[in-house]
Amino acid sequence: MYNQKLPSYVIKYFWGDDVEQLNIEKNRQYIVQTILEKGDQQAVRWLFSLLDRQTIKDILSSIKMDKKSERFWEIYLSELHEYSY
Repeated sequence: MYNQKLPSYVIKYFWGDDVEQLNIEKNRQYIVQTILEKGDQQAVRWLFSLLDRQTIKDILSSIKMDKKSERFWEIYLSELHEYSY
């Protein structure tokens, strides 16, 4: 499941990359960071369909994002907040 190609609606966020070489297993942190910072609702849904909330939360602590994005996702992924993706 993890080594699937990125869907066309996600590729647009990786315009400077060789998308044929990107996959969720090898480039997990980079893909999560890019989708959480720049992705639309469809891209975020795709990400959440592949990775569970705890995995995304763990990755969030190891990536650099702008403060607003980081804080938003910290709150969104907190134990108190249930989301519907």
